[in-house]
Amino acid sequence: MFRLYQTDGKQRLVYFFTEENAMIATQPTSNRTRQSRRRRLRTALGMTLTLVSTISFTAGCQSTGNLVAKSAHRSATQQAAQANTDSRPSAASVPAPVMTAAFKEKSGVIPAAFTEKNVSVEMSSGSSRDAIELGSPAQSSNEVAVEPFSIGYDDYVNEPAAGLTLEAIESIALANNPTIAELVATTQKAAGFKSQVGLRANPTVGYSGTQIADQGTDQHAVFISQTIITGDKLALNRAVVNEALRAQLMQLEAQKYRIATDIRITFYDALAAQQRVNLIRDFQSVADKGVDLAEQLKEAQDGSQLEIVQAKVQKNEIDLALRQAQIRFDATWRELAALAGNPDMMPVPLEGTLPSVEPALDWSVVASTMIASSPEVQAAQARINQARANLCRQQAQPIPNLDLQLASGYDNGTDNGMINFQVGAQIPVFNKNQGNISAARAEYVRASRELQRIENSIKARLAQVSRDYDSSLVAVDQYAGDILPNAEEGLKLAELAYKAGETSFVQVLVARRSYFDTNLQYVVSQRNLAQARARIDGFVLTGALDAVVDNSGDDSLRGLTLSQQ
Repeated sequence: MFRLYQTDGKQRLVYFFTEENAMIATQPTSNRTRQSRRRRLRTALGMTLTLVSTISFTAGCQSTGNLVAKSAHRSATQQAAQANTDSRPSAASVPAPVMTAAFKEKSGVIPAAFTEKNVSVEMSSGSSRDAIELGSPAQSSNEVAVEPFSIGYDDYVNEPAAGLTLEAIESIALANNPTIAELVATTQKAAGFKSQVGLRANPTVGYSGTQIADQGTDQHAVFISQTIITGDKLALNRAVVNEALRAQLMQLEAQKYRIATDIRITFYDALAAQQRVNLIRDFQSVADKGVDLAEQLKEAQDGSQLEIVQAKVQKNEIDLALRQAQIRFDATWRELAALAGNPDMMPVPLEGTLPSVEPALDWSVVASTMIASSPEVQAAQARINQARANLCRQQAQPIPNLDLQLASGYDNGTDNGMINFQVGAQIPVFNKNQGNISAARAEYVRASRELQRIENSIKARLAQVSRDYDSSLVAVDQYAGDILPNAEEGLKLAELAYKAGETSFVQVLVARRSYFDTNLQYVVSQRNLAQARARIDGFVLTGALDAVVDNSGDDSLRGLTLSQQ
């Protein structure tokens, strides 16, 4: 029963246990404690609806029952198992923000997938049922703390140990990008259509009665009828849809390359932006020292106010470049997260290197190899095979099916049994399927020309990539071999000459600016080279988030097979 007490200026509602709760004492102390917590939570929830919100109280309620005792025991066991699991070291360097939980019931396994960040759990039927039925602290035994998949923005360029690699972000993208799930669904549709169009016709069973109103001469029979598909139409149906299924599988493979290519392009863009931030910060410290030096020289009567102003202008330009580089990194990161299918992923440092050397490529060999291996080409070839199989199928359509019927019954007029057998077939006199055959021929021609278009498109796209690749390769080689060493040497000579009084401070500023711009342009050339290489490795396929075209087909061939019209 409940009693209201007032202590320390607060009102508390206290529950006194009666004899009906005495049997709880026979249970383990840990079980009674868990049950008490569960009952207090239930009581608090119910009384909140009736008591005034200003009254503060603590409610407890405890009852008996085997279900509660068993649920508490299961929760304690699972909590210990969860603690053991959490204590094991994890081998993953970067956790992918995807979780797949399998709910296992006694009768079988029911998979359920959902998205979360940095967690991977498996919940049993007992734990999920406890969490739903009790709504108590036992639920916390199945909860996993979700840690942010990032560090603070201020540190994202200074802590490479916590960086995200290209392989990790590719894994995240392949697991989360919605176009993959769409194309998997289209392949499943095509597989279903393939199974459906190859099924035989169902038999028909019925009753037949004649001369029923004429007593003594009425006849009664039970019949079964079956349509026999001729011309091997069912096998031809399966051949047509099988090529559609193969084409969808190739489209799925091509989409994986599209995602990987876009991820790599954006990753290298973000990595270059990160390196630009680091370089500009280094130059920023140099510019700060330049301002201090100009002020010291003026105080020593060896400099002028103009030199101070020029040094400050250069520092302001570098500060602006740093802010712009940070903005570019943030924008590129958001694009990368969207391509990966996790737009809410926070910025983290990127681990990787931009290429400083790549081999020269024979573009004619690259083009022929790419056309022979591209999944885009293989999908087009599957469409040609599908059109060819459909032409064969339409040509077999005029072959008539056979309709068989067998009936067995009793004739009251003759007082004898009877057996009837019928065979029928449609005669293709007017409809010889000539229209569908003509359309199938035209589709075969279209599919063949589509393959030529795709091959020419690959060559055109590869030509653009080859231009970017070769020009970037030349630029990287020139910067690394000549331009960067000369710019660095020029800066050192200008500083030495200025200290010796042989040149003006303006020449130092010019040398610094040249060295600054040269390093940034080198990073841009490295980025362009890496992106060009990514396009080549990805069969010049891009468009990770483009709309998916569903060419899985339908089961219309089955209706055509059975209708014969």
